[in-house]
Amino acid sequence: MSTWFITGASRGFGLQIARAALAGGETVVVTARNPDSLPDDLKRSGRVLGLALDVTRSEDITRAVEAAVGRCGGIDVLVNNAGRGLLGALEEITDAEARSLFDLNVFGLINVTRAVLPVMRAAGHGKIVHIGSRSGFEGEPGVSMYSASKFAVAGISEALSAELAPFGIQSMVVEPGVFRTDFLDGSSLSTAAHRIPAYDGTPAHDALDWIGQANHAQLGDPAKGAALIHEVTCQDKLPTHLALGRDAIERRQVKIGQLQDDLTAWQTKSTATAHADAV
Repeated sequence: MSTWFITGASRGFGLQIARAALAGGETVVVTARNPDSLPDDLKRSGRVLGLALDVTRSEDITRAVEAAVGRCGGIDVLVNNAGRGLLGALEEITDAEARSLFDLNVFGLINVTRAVLPVMRAAGHGKIVHIGSRSGFEGEPGVSMYSASKFAVAGISEALSAELAPFGIQSMVVEPGVFRTDFLDGSSLSTAAHRIPAYDGTPAHDALDWIGQANHAQLGDPAKGAALIHEVTCQDKLPTHLALGRDAIERRQVKIGQLQDDLTAWQTKSTATAHADAV
């Protein structure tokens, strides 16, 4: 039995991961900006500790990590799940909107991870699971800032997997495709306040139309996805990336093909940019 610390656990993937971990016999620290919003099944469990945590507030992070360690004795698995989306063409998104998104999706994740790492290093083991996105390995129109934030998550996770290996700590980024969570609701997804009509009928605004059609009709089952995340996390060795869902795998295969085509087209000339006397 291990202790899992999950951010953004009141709904969506965070909630389903908490339920999967409980079903697997784990002790689970579930955090949310308002812990009163946690479902009754979590509140009733004797293996759940609910804590208030807004990951954009450093004092919340310190308090929550100290409470979790004080109650549970340590943190074996950190699941960085808190985050939200932002729709709009790059030109439409204001600096304030972009910074607010990164404060949650990137800097919140960084600060929670920094707070938990001393606990894991002292224990000599730990696993960090970052919830990224399919949009974190393939930039898509209409979600450029969200994609940028999730590309950052993927880069952080990859670096951590090597950086923390000497301490017995592993890092994995989970990159889900479209799952039937509340992510497309207004509570998790916002749209740029400034809309430029010139983008109507282009891929950037097509994404806005897709949201209305896809909400709560997505392909992926979040309970099944969370069960797989728990299963993979319980293995001795974590993969660096976990593509989650059929669409995530299909798009990754397309992306790999595009990268290979780009590499092949310019490989000879790119290689020739080295100094002639280089070994």
